[in-house]
Amino acid sequence: MVPIRPSEVKAWCIERDFHPNRTLGQNFLIDRNILEAIAAAGLPPRAAVLEVGPGLGAMTQALLEAGAHVTAVEKDHRLAEWLRGALGANQRFTLIESDMLEVPLDTLLADPATGRPRFDACVSNLPYSTGTRILLELCRHPLCPGTLVVMLQREVAGRLAADAGEPARGQAGVWVQQNFDVTLLRTIKPACFWPRPEIASTLVRLVHHQREPLEPAERRLFEELTRHAFMHRRKQMSALLRLAPPALGLAPDAIEPLLAQAAVDPACRAETLTNAQWAALARWLAAHTAASRETP
Repeated sequence: MVPIRPSEVKAWCIERDFHPNRTLGQNFLIDRNILEAIAAAGLPPRAAVLEVGPGLGAMTQALLEAGAHVTAVEKDHRLAEWLRGALGANQRFTLIESDMLEVPLDTLLADPATGRPRFDACVSNLPYSTGTRILLELCRHPLCPGTLVVMLQREVAGRLAADAGEPARGQAGVWVQQNFDVTLLRTIKPACFWPRPEIASTLVRLVHHQREPLEPAERRLFEELTRHAFMHRRKQMSALLRLAPPALGLAPDAIEPLLAQAAVDPACRAETLTNAQWAALARWLAAHTAASRETP
């Protein structure tokens, strides 16, 4: 039986002399209300679910009980061994013992038979130290599941959901919002975990959209441009573009037409631009670069 109540989780750790590693984000969920909130977060029925960092398996078990097919990626060998024993008999459960950051996403996310997305959803209590990186790599992959329901540090979640013009707006939020609508579902108090973390978390739902599709070359320029812009976020757009790296292929005389094309005020700053404006800038740059290459 998977331990969920605080006394059960503590007893499990004491019995096995297991000391949760905070660096790996081993703060185990001990609140059934959160499990119910995840189940009600819009996951498709009998979904194929990717779970990152299942820990002791509380969320995994809840997903399996709801009829999901769960593929879980767990880095810690002792937790992986426990999960094999506790849940391995369920035919809808698959365990991958590995660091999520080392798993080849092209292989993990693709259906072997069709090459199409393998998972309907991703569910995870993401580790604080690597959660943002894991989420960004998933969201930027073309085979990413259409729905993600994840727990993140409250501050990180706020940055991912920040709209244009808000102080928390940054590179990570712009990259995620290019393909996903971000909804903050509820704050999760530290008391919902054991060991208790020092800060609150937020349950976040991300749902895929295709409002501003970009071709691969445009996406590369979109990321190069926004990375550069938020490194110089205190500068006005016209000034930061004059500092643009060679990879953007932006000549000084192209700055004014570039900003005009996307209806961007030269005096504004990076956090004020919408994703539609960033996409327009990337498309213009891609077209301008292609035209320059064709010119003899």
